[in-house]
Amino acid sequence: MSEQPSGRPTSYSRVTLSRIMTAVDVNLYGTVHGGVLMKFVDDVAGAAAARHSGGTAVTAAIDEIVFLEPVRVGDLVHAYAQVNWTGTSSMEVGVKLVAERWDVVSPEPLTVATAYLVFVAVDVAGHPRNVPPVLPEHMDDERRFREALIRREHRLARRSAIQRARAEANVAE
Repeated sequence: MSEQPSGRPTSYSRVTLSRIMTAVDVNLYGTVHGGVLMKFVDDVAGAAAARHSGGTAVTAAIDEIVFLEPVRVGDLVHAYAQVNWTGTSSMEVGVKLVAERWDVVSPEPLTVATAYLVFVAVDVAGHPRNVPPVLPEHMDDERRFREALIRREHRLARRSAIQRARAEANVAE
């Protein structure tokens, strides 16, 4: 029988990455390409998942990514991630991207994107492995944990509905 790993506080998984956006990152419209930001989101989320799980974790799903404001060349973008929820081998990681405009003095960075990703911890053979439970520390962490459960329920219900629809379509053929 495998031993249940001890829990880790939410703060244990928190990771911040920062980078200045350059001309290489720009799309045809002169703003930073969404794919560049998506990779940045995946990188910081993967670091948080690996930190929490204590080893390799792979992206299983991107539940949601919302682009709120365009990012421009010269902006300093900070990516913040933390594990919000854990299952047996999976974890939801929340990410927020904020930008400091290079040409505007502002007391607060501008939130430019948010995302929720699902990671699965894997062993050296690529098989799922157990992860420690996440232990929310603050009211905000508790809220994120509850919201992650809602997103998980929606993911599972959507998967089930699609499988039923495919099965019905196969029967009709």
